[in-house]
Order: sequence, then C-alpha cells, then structure tokens
Amino acid sequence: MDDADESVVVFRDDLWAAEIVAGYEVPGWFFLRARRHAERLTGLDADELATFGPRARDLVEAVSQVCDAPATYLFVFGENYPHFHAVITARGEDVPADRRSGDILRLRTECADPAAAVALVPAVREAYEQITARESRALPTLGADR
Repeated sequence: MDDADESVVVFRDDLWAAEIVAGYEVPGWFFLRARRHAERLTGLDADELATFGPRARDLVEAVSQVCDAPATYLFVFGENYPHFHAVITARGEDVPADRRSGDILRLRTECADPAAAVALVPAVREAYEQITARESRALPTLGADR
C-alpha cells in the first residue's frame, strides 16, 4: 500500500499511513495502518503503540468533522490481511439501523463509490493537518526502539 496514489492518502509518517484501500471505497472510510509489517496489536513496537492512539483519535476527529458523522467507528480485525490496520468508518444519519455498529461493514459493497470516496480526501487531509497542528495534539517523545 505504500505505493498508493497520493489522491487516496490522508497522511503518511514514518510509522503510520491513512488512506483509502481498494475494495473499501465507501465515502468516509479510511484505513490507518502501520507502515512496518506488524501482525496484530501485539506486533507493534513501543513507538507504534505510543502513536497509534493519537493518530487514530485525530483521524477519527477529521473524518467525523468532514463527513458530519454522528458516529465514526474504528475496527481492528487482522484475519483476512495479516498486517496491523484499523478501519475508520463514518456513519451518516442516512445509514439505516440494520447497517449500524458492526453491520456497517455490509455497506462495503452496497455503498462503494470510489470517486466520491477520493473526493473527500483533500478535506479530510486538511482537517487532519489542522487537528494535529494544535499544540495539545503533540505526539509523545519516541524512543530508539527501531
């Protein structure tokens, strides 16, 4: 995924990337993934663990703002793709009750719209950059765990 086109990328840093992934092109859905290969949460190193929470929090906030979502979910699985990643899914008011919570993943095929998903990236990227620029959002000092 490191070769993903910039049009689908919200951010990339040394440890994390946030982007739209093929097969999950629902507007407001993004993957937050470790740049280094790590399986499961238990495979993350100290720096990745220290930064996952802040990165996830800030991406969820950016997606929620841009999508005006009353709920934004963060899922972690790891069965089908043995690489640590979280799926962030914005849930709009228009999503029926039988497609909320875990059932929102049924929308993967029902609501796929690659063009609309990519169209949201610039706004989510801008919101993410504004959120992370806040002084209160500084990342912890990282060790030399690498």
